[in-house]
Amino acid sequence: MIKIYNTLSRQKEEFVPLEEGKIRMYVCGPTVYNYIHIGNGRSAIAFDTIRRYFEYRGYEVNYVSNFTDVDDKIIRAAQELGVTASDVADRFIQAFKEDTEALNVKPATQNPRVMDHMPDIIQFIEVLIDKGYAYESQGDVYYRTRKFKDYGKLSHQSIDELEVGASQRTGEEQRQKEDPLDFALWKSAKDGEIFWESPWGPGRPGWHIECSVMATKHLGETIDIHGGGQDLEFPHHENEIAQSEAKTGKNFANYWMHNGYVTIGEDDEKMSKSLGNFITVHEMIREVDPQVLRFFMATTQYRRPIRYSEVTLKEAAANYQKLKIAFDNLSFRQAGAASVLEDDAVMIAELDALEARFIEEMDDDLNAANGITVVYELAKWLNQYSEQPAVSEAVIEKALTLYAQLLAIFGIVFSSDELLDDEIDKLIEERNQARKDRNFARSDEIRDLLKDQGIILEDTAQGTRWRRGE
Repeated sequence: MIKIYNTLSRQKEEFVPLEEGKIRMYVCGPTVYNYIHIGNGRSAIAFDTIRRYFEYRGYEVNYVSNFTDVDDKIIRAAQELGVTASDVADRFIQAFKEDTEALNVKPATQNPRVMDHMPDIIQFIEVLIDKGYAYESQGDVYYRTRKFKDYGKLSHQSIDELEVGASQRTGEEQRQKEDPLDFALWKSAKDGEIFWESPWGPGRPGWHIECSVMATKHLGETIDIHGGGQDLEFPHHENEIAQSEAKTGKNFANYWMHNGYVTIGEDDEKMSKSLGNFITVHEMIREVDPQVLRFFMATTQYRRPIRYSEVTLKEAAANYQKLKIAFDNLSFRQAGAASVLEDDAVMIAELDALEARFIEEMDDDLNAANGITVVYELAKWLNQYSEQPAVSEAVIEKALTLYAQLLAIFGIVFSSDELLDDEIDKLIEERNQARKDRNFARSDEIRDLLKDQGIILEDTAQGTRWRRGE
């Protein structure tokens, strides 16, 4: 039984989908005016890991994640570059796809774009106006926040608390509103800005309405899971609820899931573009193995903050390497394995028990930190089994299949093809230690395994050297 922490109720709840065996999942995607930073990457990785776990548990996941391609920041970037807003959006959508592909994030079932949904957005706003939830003011359209009686239910804030903050805002937009709490559904166009014609004049949609429209259009009026970064809980997701439920009269999302921040520095400051303390994924994956960065992000429970530093990244790289070596060790034993051994049933039962423990941990609000701990135990099991004098093909196949399945949930895929240089170095270190321990069988085995990979060893008085064969 999978349990999810629902931000709406502030407690873990048993997950029951709207339709048995199927999940409708919407995750807020990026505003595409720049490369994503690793905080944005954390959200993509967190929900990709969640999606993969649901699929591992047998669900069919309809995963929709949008691109916000109309925004003040996109318009400013377009003006600075002397191109259109569409050009900016196209460029950074392609960059997003390339960067997330490098992180082994599965493509969404659909990636709707705001520009492709303008008639739907206008129609949605018209319904809200007809129902009295919205009003036009000087070419803008605003949502009547107080009219929605449950406003604040996601962020657990009262109207009175929100009013204090809203009353302190000033400016022309505030003077156009009936109430300081009201928020924009449609913005009239300023000179030189991209715009669309509407019943209220030329303009473009507000940010919040976009996701309400795309989520309900592509997944239905009620969806199973709505996800996004913790910073979107208020006001973005709060406003989505108000808009969607006012229009449909139905519950918008049954479960709300929010991933934690990536923090940086001694003060654990949230990483964000507005604070100027961000590192883009585009830059990172030029210097760091994308699989290591993925592993670093995916193996923390999604609601917990991740502290980014060189130290924590190096720890992740070391743990990733240990898991890779365990995979290689057992893969290398596969060639000479016996077809059947007497203790096969015992070994397979141990593997089944480890899988059951993994499921138990992950079913508890997708606790990746506890889940990967079980994978470490499985890696230890693989290492110990690979050292047995005789191994079974059936057990190896079962073990490697399970290992690959569990690691794939975290987006990690190992291949027994070509070894990386540091992997070779670690195997040589293991071989040297085996020779010191007079474990010549293991020493010879490693030499043969490396030979199979085209790696030639040369034992010299100064130590072991290696080179790739022709």
